Amino acid sequence: MLDTDITDNLPRGTICIEELEIGMRRYLRKEITDRDIELFAEVSTDRNPVHLDESYAQDTIFQGRIAHGMLTAGLISAVIGEQLPGHGTVYMGQSLKFLAPVRPGDVVLAEVTVTAIDHSRRRVTLDCRCAVGDTTVLKGEALVLAPSRKFD
Repeated sequence: MLDTDITDNLPRGTICIEELEIGMRRYLRKEITDRDIELFAEVSTDRNPVHLDESYAQDTIFQGRIAHGMLTAGLISAVIGEQLPGHGTVYMGQSLKFLAPVRPGDVVLAEVTVTAIDHSRRRVTLDCRCAVGDTTVLKGEALVLAPSRKFD
């Protein structure tokens, strides 16, 4: 479950598979800015006007601009790659369900929780969620190859 009282991002680094436990959780909190949306549009080449043009976006079901869904999902990637398991982690798969829009100025809490560990194959399953306030905007599951002390 998302903790909306979290105020600080956790330290970055690596938790090797030998130290991982079911229920371990890490998170980050980030405000989505106009600049973030513009940079994501430039890098991804997704220039859908619902993200960049307020007058266009006003006439959509969102009634205003929204961030790219994959920009929000990228925050999950940041938690996985920087915190849990962290540096050296390799993505193997990700499912995502987008539940509500993220708008410029929204503060997104991205959180991952360990739900399964396969030590013999170094695979870790993570529950993934993003929220804006009390609203879950994204949920999914990731499968990653975790770093190991045995390969340092």
